[in-house]
Formats: sequence, structure tokens, C-alpha cells
Amino acid sequence: MKPAVARILLTGATGGIGREAAGAFLRAGARLMLTGRSPQSLAALARELRDRHGLAEQDLPWVVADLREPRELERLAEHAAGWQCNVLVHAAGAPAFGALHAIDAATMAAVMQTNLIAPMQLTRAMLPSLRRQPGAQVLFVGSVLGAIGLPGYSVYSASKFGLRGFAEALRRELADTEVKVQYLGPRSTQTAFNGADVQAYNQATGTAMDSAASVAAALLRMLEDEEAERFLGFPERLGVRLNGLVPTAMDGSFRRHGRSLATLATLPERTGS
Repeated sequence: MKPAVARILLTGATGGIGREAAGAFLRAGARLMLTGRSPQSLAALARELRDRHGLAEQDLPWVVADLREPRELERLAEHAAGWQCNVLVHAAGAPAFGALHAIDAATMAAVMQTNLIAPMQLTRAMLPSLRRQPGAQVLFVGSVLGAIGLPGYSVYSASKFGLRGFAEALRRELADTEVKVQYLGPRSTQTAFNGADVQAYNQATGTAMDSAASVAAALLRMLEDEEAERFLGFPERLGVRLNGLVPTAMDGSFRRHGRSLATLATLPERTGS
């Protein structure tokens, strides 16, 4: 889809990737509706973007919504449908890093709700209005960890593997409609989403991190070229292919990650991601 005709509902707009994506979409000429949980953060971001791009207040609407609450998801979908949204970008997410025994049940539930259940429910709520558009797209910001499971990311990977599976099945389900379903799998990104423990883990395992701006640029390209699935970074893209073909053969490749995770667990407590 050409950005000039895109009317994008962007979840997680005040996050690291969300903020960069908002700027990239607006620079390309798209219309944007922002959503997030904090009215203060949304209002500040909207003011910043309006000033930067010379927009009037009515040209950049925003809606406060907690994606963990089904009623608020329905209300958000109604706002977006009334605004004639034709692109839904799921950029909201919750982190979880650490050995499984260190992650409590409440965190597990919150991660699965935010990363998997909420995008499923919002997509379902938006589908009737999206299908009425002459062309529409649903773009999920997933992770390379939705195709490769790493030590320390068992809960997070479960949410993103689920999201990727949902996107794949829905893409095939809607193949004969005008709604295109897409999945972007970034690797580790330099945002506040990843705390000091993740950065130490990445350094110990030689894992590269991309800027949020580069992920936003990839989102814009996917909007334009309508590619079904894309993963970012090398050797991550190769790893996704190999892991899909021979997953158990890849197990030995991640022993250093397991050892690094065990080492981190013995260090003084860090700020989590």
C-alpha cells in the first residue's frame, strides 16, 4: 500500500519502536491514529509529532486503551473503524527475560496477554471494518524469537511463536480477501524494552542489536511492498531458516547462551528488561 492512502492504527505508539514508526509513517505521508495506555505520554508524543510535521490537532488522533482489557479493545476498534482505518500495526509488547524459574506466574500471564491474546482480539474486532476497505493490511511486530527459541526467552518466545503462528494462519485464511496479513521479526533492539540484563546477555553471546529507527524503516518497507514475512539481521535470518528445517540440530549452537544465562543469574541483581 502506498503510504499516502494508509490510515494506520498504531498500538504501542509511545514505545521505542512505536515512536520511531510513527515518525517514519508520517514522513512518508500516511495518516496515523496513536494508541497506548498513558494519556500523558500519548498527548506528549502527539504534540511532538504535530509540531515536527506541521499537523493540526485533528490530523493526529490518539486513543487511550489498555490492550489487556477486552472492553477497551472493542472501544478502540470502534474508534478506528469510524476513522476509516485500513492498516493495523501491532507494535505493543511486553518483555520477559530470565530463567524460567525466576519468572512468576503473573508476569507470564501479562506477557501472553499483551503479546499474543490482545493482538488476536484486536484483529478480530477490526476485521469487519478492514474487510470493507478496498485494501487493508494487518502488520504484526513480532521477533526473531518467534522463530528461534533461545535460553532466557522461554516465555517471550512462546508469545511470539504464537503470534507468528496466528499471523501465518490468518494470512492463509484471508488469502481470497483484500486484507493482507504480515509479520516482521526484528532481532534485539536498542530500546528501554531491553534492560541491563539483556544487554549483558547480548554482549556475552555476541548478539547484535539494531536501532529502533531501522526497525521502523523495515515496517514502512513492509507497508509499501506488502511482503508476508520478514526477519531482520544476519545471522538471524539464516538461523530462522535452519531452525525451521532442523531445529534439534541447532540446539548445540545455543549452549553459550545457556551458560551466559546461568552466569547472569549468579551476578548481583540487575534491572530487568
